[in-house]
Amino acid sequence: MASFQLDDQVLVQETMFVRTLTLNRPRQLNTLSLEMISQLSELFLAYEDDANAKLIILKGRGRAFCAGGNLAAVHRHFLEGNLKYGEKVSQKIINLTYLIATYTKPQVSILNGIAMGAGVGISVHGKFRVATENSIFATPENGLGFFPNVGASYFLSRLPGFFGEYLGLTGARLDGAEMLACGLATHFLPSAKLPLLEKALISRAASATSSSFDLAFISAIIDEHSLQKPALNEKSALHKLDVIDKCFSRPTVEEILSALEREAAEAHMADDDHRHEWLALTIRLLKKASPMSLKICLRSIREGRVQAIDECLVREYRITSHVLRGQISKDFREGCRAIVWDKDKKPKWKPSSLELITDHMVDHYFSKLDGDEELKLPQRSNLPAFANAKL
Repeated sequence: MASFQLDDQVLVQETMFVRTLTLNRPRQLNTLSLEMISQLSELFLAYEDDANAKLIILKGRGRAFCAGGNLAAVHRHFLEGNLKYGEKVSQKIINLTYLIATYTKPQVSILNGIAMGAGVGISVHGKFRVATENSIFATPENGLGFFPNVGASYFLSRLPGFFGEYLGLTGARLDGAEMLACGLATHFLPSAKLPLLEKALISRAASATSSSFDLAFISAIIDEHSLQKPALNEKSALHKLDVIDKCFSRPTVEEILSALEREAAEAHMADDDHRHEWLALTIRLLKKASPMSLKICLRSIREGRVQAIDECLVREYRITSHVLRGQISKDFREGCRAIVWDKDKKPKWKPSSLELITDHMVDHYFSKLDGDEELKLPQRSNLPAFANAKL
């Protein structure tokens, strides 16, 4: 077993044929620093070439799996005039996301806590995602003046119906049972059983041959510990897929809002308080977010429906670079100031409304970068079928 220092940002345990990586910034909800992203990238690359590494387990220490990227550091560099730092971080996390999405060895991500933003990117693209009663999933980037990235346009667009548009635009939270039901998680088990699951994975990996230690073998081990399917909360948005599909299938954010408002008025007239309450909350979430971010987010998810994972990541890097440079809107800087830095939670978005945003303004975020600034993902070969299917 490999040794580590408890103040390391990523704890590494090498037990027989299993490599367990634990994100270790619990006070910061395991938000990913540049150091962590670099270390994870090095470890994943090394284990891919290590014949003794049969399985990667990724988890977080404390009450979060990973709450996203280190936005405080990005904003601090903004204030210091270093506008390239954010792009450097983005490039590294997107490359890591691509490596995980196309990884040749099985990864089990244990989502026992908060999983948001970049934390979703390093887990949801892996083969196995284990949720618990403590899991909290969200893509809240629009409320920060940013947009769901790290492959979000790929995995959100492949959720049932238009549930991905709902999650991406509103930043609504899901619990572990909902993650399992919509496909973001592959398994669910009580957090008390996690030590038993890890022990079983390690012991069974030691006794298996390389040929027998395949995806079906690992899935069967996890299945043994997650026999009960959790029930959805009666207030779950997954019970409202009819209205979600009806409203969030509309071609523009303005039409989505109008459709939701019509539904809310009908629910009020019918004295359907529960439905009206959910619709009112959904409308509030949309109106609270950056209008520019909403426009970018919807178009990104729609394009992701017909693109492979590498195409999604290259496009998302383009958008990120344009967002960081702030030529059309500086909403991301304002969101970081209001939510992360000053914490007054009162961002002043510019443009302040959807009506002030033209198609030409949105087109700017999707335009190619100059010369060598475009992201070039490395070639990946000899991929397993589940990874090839994403390309």
